[in-house]
Amino acid sequence: MKKLFAVSLFSVAILTTSCVSKKKYVALEGEYNATKSTLAKTELEKEQLSAKLSSIEERVAEYNSKIQSLSTSNTTLKELSDSRYQKYDKVMMSNKDKAQMKAALANVDQNELANARTLEDSMNLIVSYNLKKNLSNEFMTEDSDDIQVSIDETVVMITISDKMLFNSGSYRVNSKADNLLKRLADVINSEPAMEVMVEGHTDAQTVKDGAAVKDNWDLSVERSTAVIRKLQEDFNVDPSKLIAAGRSSYHPLTENDTKEGRATNRRTRIVILPNLDKFLALLSAN
Repeated sequence: MKKLFAVSLFSVAILTTSCVSKKKYVALEGEYNATKSTLAKTELEKEQLSAKLSSIEERVAEYNSKIQSLSTSNTTLKELSDSRYQKYDKVMMSNKDKAQMKAALANVDQNELANARTLEDSMNLIVSYNLKKNLSNEFMTEDSDDIQVSIDETVVMITISDKMLFNSGSYRVNSKADNLLKRLADVINSEPAMEVMVEGHTDAQTVKDGAAVKDNWDLSVERSTAVIRKLQEDFNVDPSKLIAAGRSSYHPLTENDTKEGRATNRRTRIVILPNLDKFLALLSAN
């Protein structure tokens, strides 16, 4: 009996020991799986962070390259440009270009030159000077408003009164305007670095029935193209530089309720559009 009791007690001890080991095994296995999962997640996060870091490093390198490029450009601009032209940041002028430009600017009004802030401003002053010089005496007298030359931001504008070019309601250019248009053509032909837009403007009066044109739109366009044909065919202006535009009566200078006001609004405006690249090429060629 004692022997049987001892065997039974031993068996219970073995079973008890076996049960505890299995629980520990399951717990350890759970911990292992959790650790393995955490490790896999950490590896994934590490890969993602590494990719982000590489992307950031590439962007930083790109920014540094741009900063270096800008720094080099600024240094070059300072070396090639004097203070008057540093604000025009898209152009680098050679010493020859600068010398040619300064020689041309020596002739213009120095008070106007003091307000020039870009190369285009200075270029327009040169064109305006040449126009006024070529049109002075005969056409641009102090007591006449028939021709006006002005600069508006980046363009030179020549405004010619209706009576200088056309008869009332007509789009046929007067022969008396030949000398004027020839002078304009001489300046245009001497300055390859420009395009020329000819704008026709009318007053607000309705076109009479039976007239050769349908309305003021038609009249303004016909007048523009008539001047352009004259410049091209009679005075050899390159047609690729010419632009025709009709504005009808919708851009008046003053009211249309008086005879004088309507006369002011009937005009042809020649707008000179600068081409800076061609201008600098012209300076270098000279």
